[in-house]
Amino acid sequence: MAGRFEDHRGTIIDLLGPVDAVTEVRTLASAVRGNHYHPRSDQFVYVVSGRMLFASLRDDGLHEEVHGPGDLVCEPAGIPHAWRAISDCTVLVFAAGPRGADFESDTQRLEVPLLR
Repeated sequence: MAGRFEDHRGTIIDLLGPVDAVTEVRTLASAVRGNHYHPRSDQFVYVVSGRMLFASLRDDGLHEEVHGPGDLVCEPAGIPHAWRAISDCTVLVFAAGPRGADFESDTQRLEVPLLR
């Protein structure tokens, strides 16, 4: 966490540190995005509307989770990931690293897709 403030009104907690880009991504139901990784960039995905299947390939195998409005998903640098929209979706992607300034400069496509 980047910071925390508390007083008689409640609490404010910073959830993300500095980011280099904030991107809105709209995806139609059943469309797939990703099937890549970012060697040097972390990204955080906030689901604004709809439902999305997030897949990532970790050391212990393939992880798949469905997320909906209000969920925040962390996709660390070097971790292969892909998304499939279960319904029409809108997400906000907060990127920290070179992926934010020039998407293709820090994007490596997967030879074998996680999702189709």
